Amino acid sequence: MSAGQAQGDSAIADPNLAYAGKWKAFGAIGISFFTMVMSMSMVFLALEAIAEDFGVTLRTVAWVVIAQALTISALMMPMGRLADIIGRKRVHLIGLVFFMAGAIFTALAPVFGLLIVSRVVMAIGNSMSQSVGTAMVISVFPPAERGKALGSQTTAVAIGGAAGPAIAGLLLEFLPWQALFWILVPPIALAFIASYFILDEAVVSQRRPGQRESFDWVGAILSAVSIILVVILINNPLAESWSSPIMLGGVVAAVVLFSSFVMWELRSTAPMLQLRMFGNTVFTLAVVTRYLGFLGTTAGRLLVPIYLISLRDLSPGSAGAILLLSAVGMAIAAQTAGRLSDRFSERPLSMFGFLLLVLTSIGFVFTDGSTPLWILTVLLFINGLGMGTWAVPNNNVIMGSVPRSSFGVVGAFANLTRNVGNVTGQAVAAAVVVGVMASQGFDIPLNEISENAGAGDSFIDGWKVAFILVAGFSVVGMILAAVTKPRTIQSD
Repeated sequence: MSAGQAQGDSAIADPNLAYAGKWKAFGAIGISFFTMVMSMSMVFLALEAIAEDFGVTLRTVAWVVIAQALTISALMMPMGRLADIIGRKRVHLIGLVFFMAGAIFTALAPVFGLLIVSRVVMAIGNSMSQSVGTAMVISVFPPAERGKALGSQTTAVAIGGAAGPAIAGLLLEFLPWQALFWILVPPIALAFIASYFILDEAVVSQRRPGQRESFDWVGAILSAVSIILVVILINNPLAESWSSPIMLGGVVAAVVLFSSFVMWELRSTAPMLQLRMFGNTVFTLAVVTRYLGFLGTTAGRLLVPIYLISLRDLSPGSAGAILLLSAVGMAIAAQTAGRLSDRFSERPLSMFGFLLLVLTSIGFVFTDGSTPLWILTVLLFINGLGMGTWAVPNNNVIMGSVPRSSFGVVGAFANLTRNVGNVTGQAVAAAVVVGVMASQGFDIPLNEISENAGAGDSFIDGWKVAFILVAGFSVVGMILAAVTKPRTIQSD
């Protein structure tokens, strides 16, 4: 037996050995959380520059964001399952390599098509690290501190979200958009080195010696293709009518693929996802609540930077400073909500968080091109508070409703739910705004919105419709949070 294996086996036998280095291990994992989320929040400010550089419109440049989120969503579960087989640390490290390579390729992309391919490479790495992140963090904290662990994870995510716009805004004042991807290389390299030397595979994977199962290739392919098809249908890149043969055929294909996935998983001896978990009402309600929450909140991440830069003519630096407040609010609330959820019921915290989202969404509906910017900054900060207040308790409910032996796959599924909610929300927001503008005769580059009064008014009309939908999603999320009664499974 090797020294590393002995250490891992003893760590499993004596959990206190693993928990003693919890913050050092979290630091190694947290660097990747921070950097990957920072990369996603930075790109929103670069959309106008990318669109202008490659000569594409809002409908096209949105794929810079959607392509990555789509790939992450499609691969999240397969990568999580792969990690259960070959080890979470190993998958995490490979993911960091893919992410770094994708960032370099993106910065060097000579044409828009290769830019999208490079973003997909980044997304493969992102999906690998995200699929194991939650399970690894929980594994190095004691069960009584699960809320603290998830709150700290969310804080790292929020800090990355806060740093992204601020750093992007500063860099874009002086450098081309490619610089945003070059600066991702050093922290990801640091994350790789720290994770390699600090994380113990046996501890973060919580596997027993000799534990190994087969990989469900059929389930992986069916789930990935189903998700890709659904999101493509939502985005409707060819601008087809929903009654067209292409769209109707796509809907039928998506239903068939999803049904096939369900039937296969129920019969499989080693399924990609144990669907019988959905017989747990608490788990199911919490997952649906999570999807609705991210479906709503992501709309603002896509629309607000466009509003600030393209409509209000703010510099990227000024826009980044304003967007910073939302992530700061989320970071503050996540730490507080995480610790409170360890001591009290998660339900009132989740309800209050959704209430804040409803109120701020209504506030956004009543903004226009002349709204004082201080009002927008207040709305963004409170929106961030709402996000952190509901997201951490919700994740705690999900993880607390399943046995510890299921933390790996459930952690990946929770992140998948978040990413599917994000990509759907971004697609819906873009589709609503583009649809409203196109119906009024405007389909123009982003940098021309401020120069055309009619286009600006049309953008605001689409903005209002999008945030009405967000308010509706948040109301339903608040109702589901109210009827979900958390319960904790203490053992396997």
